[in-house]
Amino acid sequence: MRGNATPGMRLRRPGLRRGAALLPLAAVTLLSGCVEDGTSFLTPHGPVAALQRYHLWEVTLISMIVVLPVLVGVPLLAWRYRYGNAKARYTPEWDFSHTLEWVMWVVPALIVLALGALLWIDTHKLDPYRPIASAEPPLRVQVVGLDWKWLFIYPDYHIATVGQMAFPQDRPVSMQLTTDTVMQSFTIPALAGQIYAMPGMQTKLNFKADKLGKFEGMNTQFTGDGFDKQHFTAVSMSKGDFDNWVKSVQDKGVALNQAAYAKLSVSSTPAEVRAEFGTQAMPPKAVFFNNVAPGFYMGIMNRYMKGTTAKSVDQPGSVAYNAAHS
Repeated sequence: MRGNATPGMRLRRPGLRRGAALLPLAAVTLLSGCVEDGTSFLTPHGPVAALQRYHLWEVTLISMIVVLPVLVGVPLLAWRYRYGNAKARYTPEWDFSHTLEWVMWVVPALIVLALGALLWIDTHKLDPYRPIASAEPPLRVQVVGLDWKWLFIYPDYHIATVGQMAFPQDRPVSMQLTTDTVMQSFTIPALAGQIYAMPGMQTKLNFKADKLGKFEGMNTQFTGDGFDKQHFTAVSMSKGDFDNWVKSVQDKGVALNQAAYAKLSVSSTPAEVRAEFGTQAMPPKAVFFNNVAPGFYMGIMNRYMKGTTAKSVDQPGSVAYNAAHS
């Protein structure tokens, strides 16, 4: 969704032109007043969210072609034909107008065509699987949805985190997503769109942050009692700070082996994970893991790809789940 007024639209009066251009701005401003900085695509911090906001402005401006005549015309008609106004033209036999018919049918049809074309173009531009062009290779992050937290695995560094996901500014991030429980919906509104993740399946999401900062990420798919706690902090850092962060996770984390994952995969909130695994050396709302074995993420994926239905005893999040059995 995008954020500038559509070029090429001309109005006769400068005042009207300025007023029309400000309408989508006013709408977006009202909406953005309801959110904090870094929590919405209305305050974008990356190219994907910026394109989403631009698209919203574009659609808003085009929609005003239909909405404005109604908002302006209804009060004008009510005033023009108010009781006692002798100047209003009285035409009781009038029932048809070729001009109005053309306007009422052609204009909406053109708007539908315009919106359809924009949707087709922007859908391809905003394809979550589409890599972001860059001179340097993307940072690989593998994401596993659990009840009620996200596990972020950095396979190139053999580390993982819960509650925090860090990445360098201006470097693309290429994510692979799955879950080890029910279907979930991943999003970082200020940086990227929303995409679903499901057990035994993999989806992808690409994004980049062009500013330093901290951004809220979440699960938008209701998954039970701890759903409202399934938030994390996405942190955009300088390259040097990211290198230091990776070293900090490697040094201060706890080993993510099968025994640790058995405890992690049971239903628990990020705060409960922190109480179980956290140390004073870790940030207050994050848990660091190290010594993540190669193929750890694919091991989770493959448990659901054996050609048979996964038993409840092997399904994290299930009341019958038995970590020792898995």
